[in-house]
Formats: sequence, structure tokens, C-alpha cells
Amino acid sequence: MTKAITDRHFSGSIARGATLCSALLVSVMVNAQAPVYDVNNNDNSRRASASQGQGMPVGTVEQRVEILERMVDSRTQMQHRLQQQLDTMQSEIDELRGAVEVHTNQLEKVLERQRELYLEIDKRVEALKQSGSPSSADDDTNSAVSQPVSRPSANAEDESTAYDNAVNLILQSREYDKAIPAFQAFIQRFPNSQYAPNAHYWLGQLLFNKQEWAQAQEQFEIVSNRFSNSSKRADALLKLGVIAERQNNNQQAKQFYQQVIEMYPNSSARKLAESRISGL
Repeated sequence: MTKAITDRHFSGSIARGATLCSALLVSVMVNAQAPVYDVNNNDNSRRASASQGQGMPVGTVEQRVEILERMVDSRTQMQHRLQQQLDTMQSEIDELRGAVEVHTNQLEKVLERQRELYLEIDKRVEALKQSGSPSSADDDTNSAVSQPVSRPSANAEDESTAYDNAVNLILQSREYDKAIPAFQAFIQRFPNSQYAPNAHYWLGQLLFNKQEWAQAQEQFEIVSNRFSNSSKRADALLKLGVIAERQNNNQQAKQFYQQVIEMYPNSSARKLAESRISGL
């Protein structure tokens, strides 16, 4: 009986051992089939994913450099386009200012003639009142109205007409090549005219558009140095800065822009000067 118990115990031990061996074998087989991960490759994959998420170029060094170069070229082209748009807008603003200037001048002449007419009528009426002759007063009043009003001197009218004709070559007929000699002739004929600073500025602008930098600079310098009270001085200083910038003299350009900002803080030229400085 003792032998039978021992045999059963021995058989149970063998069975448990066989079961344990089977479990170990299954575990080994499962582990053998499990995928093996390369830690380094995983790190590289994570970095690539992170780079793609941040918009950074992925690939070899040469590929990354090529992508960055394309990005820089694209931004440079965009900056050039924006600069061209600014230059076009500035030219259009100059033309609009010229149109306002012409209309203002014409309006001033009309108002001046009206004032002269009223003064002449008042003077004649007052003289007739003092003479005490109503009938003659009526006749003289009607005569005063019917008679032409005294006009400015021929030279003054020629000066105004010559200036208007030169400006209209820009604003109306857009004959820019003809406008250059027209302004040159006006400046030579009327060097001390009230329109002289404007004429010098317009001549400088026309030469600037033709990229004749030296001659344009000369005209803008005349406006800046000789006509310090001119409304065109801020724009002339701005154009001198642009010319210096086009000639790769950024330091001088910055000085002109700084003058505009400091001396004309409320002008439209100040905003353009600030934009130019930020782009240097």
C-alpha cells in the first residue's frame, strides 16, 4: 500500500513537471515571435514626426538646404513685390497731390477775382453815396458791374498758366517726357515763383521715374535746402533717402529717413520713412 502511494506521488510530480515544461516552452515560443524594436530607429522616427509637425524640412542635409533656399528665395521675391507696390502707391499719391494742388490753385484764382469784383462794387457804391446823386449812383453801379474787373499782371498770369500747363502734362495727358522740358523752362523763366519748390519737386519726380538718380537728387536737394518751408520738403527728403538706398548707401538713406520722422511726425511721408528704415 505504501508503495502504491509512493508511485502515485511520483506520477503526480512527473505530471506537474511535464506541465511546467510545457508552459515554459510556450512562453519561449511566444517570446521568439514577439517583434523586436530598434530604440535608435524609434527615436529617429519620433524626431522626424516632430519635425514634420513643426514644419521643418526632413531629409538629407542637401535636401534641407535646398528647401531652405527655396523658402528664402520665395520670401525675397515677395519683399520685392511689396516694395514695387509701395513705389507705385507713392507715385499715385504724388499724382493725387498734384491734382489737388492744381484745383486749389484754380479755386484761389476764382475766389481772388470774386473778391476784386466785390471790392470794386463797394468802392463805387461808397463813392456814389458820398456824391449824393442816386440816379448817377445807379448808372455807375451798373457800369461797375458791367466793366471787366482788374486782373493780375500779364506776367503773373503767364506764370500761373505756365505752371498749370506743365502739371497737366503729368496729370491729364500723362506726357511725362514733355513735362520734363516744360518744368525746366518754367524754373528758368520764373526762378523765384511761388510755384518754384513744387516745380523742382515735380521735375525731380519725373527724373526719378526714369532712374536718372543724379539729376533727380539735384532737384530734391534744391527743395530740401532752398525751400525749407515748402510742403514738398518732407517728400523731397524721403526721395533723397530712396535714391541713396538705390545706390546701396543705406547709412545715408537712414539719415534722410530719420530726418523725415523727426521733422515731419504728422506727415504721410513719415510712415513711408519708417517702413523704409525697417527694411534696411
